[in-house]
Amino acid sequence: MQLIAHNPDKGVYATGDWIHAMEVRGAERLLFVSGTMGLRPDFTAPPTLEGQLDCVWNNLRAILASAGMTTDNIVRLTSYLRDPAFAEANARARNVALGERRIPTTAIVVQTLESDWLVELEIVAAG
Repeated sequence: MQLIAHNPDKGVYATGDWIHAMEVRGAERLLFVSGTMGLRPDFTAPPTLEGQLDCVWNNLRAILASAGMTTDNIVRLTSYLRDPAFAEANARARNVALGERRIPTTAIVVQTLESDWLVELEIVAAG
C-alpha cells in the first residue's frame, strides 16, 4: 500500500499538524470505524478530557488490532468535541498517537448524547 500526501502550498490555506488529503494506492482493505468514545469496558467515562482521550485512543488501538492493523493504518480522522476548548488537547493526543504521521482530520463541536462524554473519534484505516 502506498500513501501519498497531497498538501499544496499554493491556492489553499496552509496546514499544521494535519494535511489536506491522503491518496491511498494499492490498499487491499478499508476499515471504517464507528464513532468511538473514551469509555472504559464497563461503559463509564473517565472524568477528565485527558482521561477520555487516553481511553479513546486505547479503544481505537484495540479495534484496529482486531483487524490486524495499527494507528499506522489510519488515513482519515474526524473528532467530535463537546467544547471548542478541547481542540488543543485533542490535537496533542492525536499527535502522540500518530507520531510524525500527518493525516486529513476534521474537528467538529457537537452536543454529545451524554453530558459526561467529552470526545468521540471516527477513523478510516487502510491496509
